[in-house]
Amino acid sequence: MQGVLTGFAVIAVVILVGYGIGRRGHLGEHGREVLTKLAFHVASPALLFTTLAGTDLSVIFSSRLLVTALSTAAAAGVFVAVGAARGWGVGRTTIGALCSSYVNSGNLGIPIAVYVLGDASLVAPVLLFQLVGVTPVALTILDLSGGGAKGPLWRRLITPLRNPIAAGSLAGVLVSATGVRVPAPVLDPLTLIGGMSVPAVLLAFGISLCGSTLPGRGPDRGPVLLSVALKSLGQPAAAWALAAGVFGLRGAPLLDVVVTSALPAAQNLYTYASRYGVGERLARDSILLSTVVSVPVLVAVAAVLG
Repeated sequence: MQGVLTGFAVIAVVILVGYGIGRRGHLGEHGREVLTKLAFHVASPALLFTTLAGTDLSVIFSSRLLVTALSTAAAAGVFVAVGAARGWGVGRTTIGALCSSYVNSGNLGIPIAVYVLGDASLVAPVLLFQLVGVTPVALTILDLSGGGAKGPLWRRLITPLRNPIAAGSLAGVLVSATGVRVPAPVLDPLTLIGGMSVPAVLLAFGISLCGSTLPGRGPDRGPVLLSVALKSLGQPAAAWALAAGVFGLRGAPLLDVVVTSALPAAQNLYTYASRYGVGERLARDSILLSTVVSVPVLVAVAAVLG
């Protein structure tokens, strides 16, 4: 259980630092906005490029990844169906669907993979799937549902290439697929810049908590509770059913896919919501509550399947 507790402790400390910065106003009234823009436009694309450029793409061809993809689609699909029926809007529903299915495979998934599953590479397929498959699609929808929906057709078609997060991910995959070796004078600065991504996201998230009400209150109560239930319980349950019942996974492989599916919503989803100015409170509350709820869920999964 050390990996679960260690991963959550690291995240909690950085968020608390951000909260303290916000309370004292050290970064001014626009501090959160600056950190969010830094992460979205500069640091996160650099981190994604350097991560994916050195990843073996053969990991995507596995039954584990297929289970992850199907369980992700199932959780997101339920939220989209409810959102469409309730009229929550395209942008808000997109953010909610991400919060229901997009796991924290980076800053929390990696330490848990090391300490609980015994191999950090086990989180790579999830990371690749989310960055290369889910992120470009979701950000394109957000672009087209907002200001990006205007303009000529050709401009809409290249929307994923104009998004810094998607562009950094796709560039990293291209480098990995072609086997091109990035020179150190290029790679090292990108690695250094990419190191700011996770801290910037967590600090911005902590600042956003200043003066906020308790999570799960107000007009976003329904979407928040639905997304947390789907992320914390629905997605891991779907992963278990698919892995054990359809693909016949047992032992360590079964534990791997269920643990990764039970990870909470990723902090960078708040960055996306802030960037597009839609569903910010939904993202913030969903991330916070799913992170809290996922602790006992992950402990239970590790105890039962481990």
